[in-house]
Amino acid sequence: MTERQKDRPWLMRTYAGHSTAEASNELYRRNLAKGQTGLSVAFDLPTQTGYDPDHILARGEVGRVGVPVSHLGDMRRLFQDIPLEQMNTSMTINATAMWLLALYQVAAEEQGADISKLQGTTQNDIVKEYLSRGTHVFPPGPSLRLTTDMIAYTVNHIPKWNPINICSYHLQEAGATPVQEISYAMATAIAVLDSVRDSGQVPEERFGEVVARISFFVNAGVRFIEEMCKMRAFGRIWDTITRERYGIADPKQRRFRYGVQVNSLGLTEAQPENNVQRIVLEMLAVTLSKDARARAVQLPAWNEALGLPRPWDQQWSLRIQQVLAHESDLLEYDDIFAGSHVIEAKVDSLVADCLAEIDRIQEMGGAMAAVESGYLKSQLVSSHAERRARIEAGEDKIVGVNCFQQTEPNPLTADLDTAIMTVDGAVEDTIVERIRRWRAERQESSDRQGGGDPFVFPTVSQALVRLKEAAAGTENLMEATLECARAGVTTGEWANALREVFGEFRAPTGVSSAPVAVTAEEGTPLALVREKVARTAEELGSGRLRLLVGKPGLDGHSNGAEQIAVRARDAGFEVVYQGIRLTPEEISAAALAEDVHCVGLSILSGSHSALVPDVLERLRGAGAGDIPVVLGGIIPQTDAEALMAAGVAAVFTPKDFGITEIIGRIVDEIRKANKLSPLISTEVPA
Repeated sequence: MTERQKDRPWLMRTYAGHSTAEASNELYRRNLAKGQTGLSVAFDLPTQTGYDPDHILARGEVGRVGVPVSHLGDMRRLFQDIPLEQMNTSMTINATAMWLLALYQVAAEEQGADISKLQGTTQNDIVKEYLSRGTHVFPPGPSLRLTTDMIAYTVNHIPKWNPINICSYHLQEAGATPVQEISYAMATAIAVLDSVRDSGQVPEERFGEVVARISFFVNAGVRFIEEMCKMRAFGRIWDTITRERYGIADPKQRRFRYGVQVNSLGLTEAQPENNVQRIVLEMLAVTLSKDARARAVQLPAWNEALGLPRPWDQQWSLRIQQVLAHESDLLEYDDIFAGSHVIEAKVDSLVADCLAEIDRIQEMGGAMAAVESGYLKSQLVSSHAERRARIEAGEDKIVGVNCFQQTEPNPLTADLDTAIMTVDGAVEDTIVERIRRWRAERQESSDRQGGGDPFVFPTVSQALVRLKEAAAGTENLMEATLECARAGVTTGEWANALREVFGEFRAPTGVSSAPVAVTAEEGTPLALVREKVARTAEELGSGRLRLLVGKPGLDGHSNGAEQIAVRARDAGFEVVYQGIRLTPEEISAAALAEDVHCVGLSILSGSHSALVPDVLERLRGAGAGDIPVVLGGIIPQTDAEALMAAGVAAVFTPKDFGITEIIGRIVDEIRKANKLSPLISTEVPA
């Protein structure tokens, strides 16, 4: 042990929540008992996108990728016996962030907490939702207003709360390079800070308090030297922006504060045991350098490419952090990279490239304008396409996927049905019944409003009218939202009231403007597939083959669907891709209207068992049951077999990394469905 005082470990979290508030509460209390030092709440997709569990778009999504929180009663149950005044809680929520913070505050008040002592973070970064995650609801302008109002409110009333963490995590998942990840996150931060400053809700002399509560949520990939340099560049650029653009003199207020979840995009279905060492390397990128060390770390589990991790899998990831923090000597030393000319050169290069890209975005009118123009999205789609092309060509090596594929039988996945956690389908029925009962009974409950005086505590309808009036004006929306929470308003009712005033938004897909990432010179795999597409179209007399790429339900992870759409386009298909958040009815109607030759569905949220059969049934009912339907996503083997038996032509999972090969197999299914003879490999390889 050296003479200097040992550093405190970072906050240790696991991203958790599923099924019901009660089940998630039990999981949180068990994780805290194991030594976890903060909570990170995963909400299900209906909660994230502002729908109640009985909405048509929520079907198959309730409790799948997180916990459903539809009203104050759910929030009470979620944190029962967990003293919120003593907890540091991160909530991954964006479009409905204000609503979830209001529910959290009211639940804390009911526990007797002093809300000025509440600590935690609401993600609340809507820009990355337009670009990569897809849980946006409102247009950019109103969304920025919600964020602005929430920041102003928390600075004045919950001063220890981080009202936003600018989230570059999903940008990397969507294909961002380190330069794009830093630049787009910083452009978002500038847009947010400018909005708060220009709103006049925080006096100029207190603006440093706003800057001090801005946090970031980043991604760390397996190239851990580059990732560590990225974090040092992040900190340097943030210090420059906050000092020069906003005049913040206090270095403590300029400190770059970030939490991290390491890269899930790089986790593989093939040889998933290799994910453990990937996770460790990625964690080192954000812990080894003291001057760029994360303040909070949450690690994915080794089996997340297979499905929902079990509590034991999450415990393994927690123990990885604990071994590094408590058994190694990492925290006993100052920054071990200080003075490294290699590190400094890389950081300098990143800073220069990022500042140039930030300037480019500002010249466009800032982050919001760059979202609406489609510039940011098209850049990400292009970067992701280039990355996928490098993997397929073997230039970027992924152990167990495109190299070193020979393997011994894996005892961890010998029984795939027990290697992941599954959510009982009956949970959704239970939650739907609960929300209906809540709506029916809340008006009769006298204690729901602290005594029921309607002149002090508004009814549900009064609270919603008040919210819409506030939204139509210019006042801060947080107080009206708190009134809704106390009155028993539901998540869907709050969001729908704002939809009436603000409208909704469909983000650009970035597909049509993405350049070709894979060459199609004679003899290349793509050239051979192009020939295959052309010959099949000629035999069918259809001009061009038409592929509908659809994303049913609320899953906003569109990266895979976009890459399939881009490659199919480059292979000669006419591609119909309308973006995310479609019902089975809308997808089947589009398939008929566009007279497509194949329907490709992409689902990563676990709702495939409910939504895919619905698409099949609707196509059959319309007399188009001969259109082959293929499916891609995180699909457990037993589910894949059941869907194939129900009529799905092919199922692709993360192990199928060759996109050109997938397009070739789609052509095979089109030929089979139309009773055309197979094209043998010597003619046009599949």
